[in-house]
Amino acid sequence: MAIALAAVICLTSGYLLIRFGWPDSQPAFSLRVMKLSLAGGFGIGISSITFFLARMVGTDRFAVWDIALLVLVCTLQYLARPRPSAGFKAKAVNDFEFPGWLRPILAAAFVFALLAAFYSTTTRAITHPHGNGWDAFAIWNLHARFLFLGGRHWRDGFSALIPWSHPDYPLLLPAATARFWSYAGIDSPMVPAALGLVFTFSTLALLVSSLFQLRGSNAALLAGIALSATPFLAEHGAAQYADVPLSFFILAVIVLLHFGSDPGPETQSRRLNRRWTLAGAGAGFAAWTKNEGLLFLAALFLAFCLFSMTKPWKNSAGGLPDRGRCLLPPAVLGAAPILAIIAWFKGSVATAGDLLSAPELMIHRILTPGRYGIILRWYAKEFLRFGSWWIVPGTVLLVAFYFLVRTKEAEREPLLRVSVTALTLTLAGYFMIYLITPLDLYWHLRFSLNRLFLQLWPATIFLFFLFVGRRTPLNNLKMSPELAENHPETVAKLGSPT
Repeated sequence: MAIALAAVICLTSGYLLIRFGWPDSQPAFSLRVMKLSLAGGFGIGISSITFFLARMVGTDRFAVWDIALLVLVCTLQYLARPRPSAGFKAKAVNDFEFPGWLRPILAAAFVFALLAAFYSTTTRAITHPHGNGWDAFAIWNLHARFLFLGGRHWRDGFSALIPWSHPDYPLLLPAATARFWSYAGIDSPMVPAALGLVFTFSTLALLVSSLFQLRGSNAALLAGIALSATPFLAEHGAAQYADVPLSFFILAVIVLLHFGSDPGPETQSRRLNRRWTLAGAGAGFAAWTKNEGLLFLAALFLAFCLFSMTKPWKNSAGGLPDRGRCLLPPAVLGAAPILAIIAWFKGSVATAGDLLSAPELMIHRILTPGRYGIILRWYAKEFLRFGSWWIVPGTVLLVAFYFLVRTKEAEREPLLRVSVTALTLTLAGYFMIYLITPLDLYWHLRFSLNRLFLQLWPATIFLFFLFVGRRTPLNNLKMSPELAENHPETVAKLGSPT
């Protein structure tokens, strides 16, 4: 009963936060599913932060903090309540055109893949209640038990005496797990297993519902099949690692950026800013999940800065003309409080990690040509075998499908370029980490590269099915003469804009 109360508080706080950042009323079922999936992950992030702050000030009255948080979020939600005339309708455009007989087959395939993924993850969670791998019990659950059982000595769990537990790792999963344990009064292994399942299927629900809104049902079903049929996702969904939660927040950031940039006439500046604020908060939660989340946040910021000044951004049909620079501050505002907590944790609690343990050898590793070749070969090899598919890797299928149905019009959209650049820079950052790692390079690549690919996989599927084969609907927008001049071939194909 106590855990159920904690779950209700968690989901409610997350949903109210989403409603604060997205106050428009819309009865569409897919949009409700999307908001609920966002609420689950964001609620877990909020609960982990409140638990950590309570530990930092030395109190055990976590329920009081949760109630105070709910009052605060309810107040914000009341102040941000939408006007009766406000509303947002995301119109699905340029969906894949399939024969009528193929639609039931797609739906059946998606249901089958979803049920198979659910069966696989739940059976794995029951079979391995303490997690399936080193990181689960030696890092995340160990930190959670120090937070829950340590009392006033909880900081001992982040001592330099146990460097193998990575005491510098962020605390979204451990703090959220400890928070549920504090309600239950016992460190049940089913709590972290349940959190893993929530993040797994929230990621899947977010992917399908967002594409249903932005692209259409066929694209949403194809994306859902691609993700739910990824065996590696099912394996790690119940492994109690932090890679699936990180993939959820990376996907949430990309999705919110695209919803926040919708160019519909009913979209107002204030609501645009709020959705980008939510995207910034999602990036902050990604950084609070794993150190790789900090890398993604930096890559996203750099990609945004690179493209915000370019001509395609200013004159785009993607919905952000003359406003690129105005939308970055709300995103930074959303991430700033979480980044401050991360800085506090790393500066006053955590000890230094092992990545920079031998800085005098970093230059030597960077100047060793052989390391570059090793990492590039592993990148190529992982691209071909990622996902643990039995016959044809999903990555190869997506690349083949891309060259079959690609369109130049969609590739010009600046937000797609920003998103792809951010993911590419994140991959490049992973490359640099392997380059300077003090660990054995082969061992490090073997046991971590596939999980790094998994972190970016849902966002990659989202961008793929959102833009591949889609033509920019310029005829549905009011274009300036300059914009029409920059896209003459699209105007010729789609007709003159109204």
